[in-house]
Amino acid sequence: MTRALIALGSGAAWGTVVSCAWALRHKGGDAEPADRPAPRPARVPYPERGEWDRLAYWDPMPTLAELTASIGDATWEQRSWLNAPGPFYCGETDTGLNGPFHLPEHILSDDEGYEFVYRQPADPREVDALVGVAYNEPLGGYASDGDQHWTPESVRAWWADRGRVLDWLATELEHPEDSHNEEEPLRAYAARLQDGTVEDYLRGYLFWLIEGREPLLGEALPDLAGDGTEDDRHRPDPVGALRAPDRPAG
Repeated sequence: MTRALIALGSGAAWGTVVSCAWALRHKGGDAEPADRPAPRPARVPYPERGEWDRLAYWDPMPTLAELTASIGDATWEQRSWLNAPGPFYCGETDTGLNGPFHLPEHILSDDEGYEFVYRQPADPREVDALVGVAYNEPLGGYASDGDQHWTPESVRAWWADRGRVLDWLATELEHPEDSHNEEEPLRAYAARLQDGTVEDYLRGYLFWLIEGREPLLGEALPDLAGDGTEDDRHRPDPVGALRAPDRPAG
């Protein structure tokens, strides 16, 4: 796919592309395939503030259920190692960069052009936006069953290996000519990994996985310790490229 095609967005022309892609993947009958995502509903006018502001981790699944029964048919085995822990992830997506183009606040593309979720939705508006991108993904390469696969051990292991993610981000920024992503979201992700934002999110997600309920802000949360590495907030960037040029560090 080209950026010209991406620019069609969720209009009628892009809808035709989506329908054709699904038809090619599900030959052999006139009936609509059962695993196709439900039709994209009208956008819901969710408020900007809500209960999610009082939680250390907010469960997005009830909101997802209000919007659609499925966002795709990606499998857990297909997910990118770059995908952040949480319910949403990508498998083998189209390489047209639809997600990074329309939702760079949540979606990036790996070295092969496959999309991955680097920031999980934290409120209903963000879920709604992610559903829109997932529904317009021609190959149906999104899924929302991550809670059934992530465990406290695997979340801690992902965090322990965050240096690998930072190294990947550094390479993307050092070689923009080879990258499928824009500079700003790459820097934003690197900052989140190092300023405690991702760490705080993961501790809330650990609570959710262990206790089965949403933790309130200020509530004691599980530790991500035991990874054998020092806190990223107290160590330098893998390369200086993780900070924008001519900007103060910090």
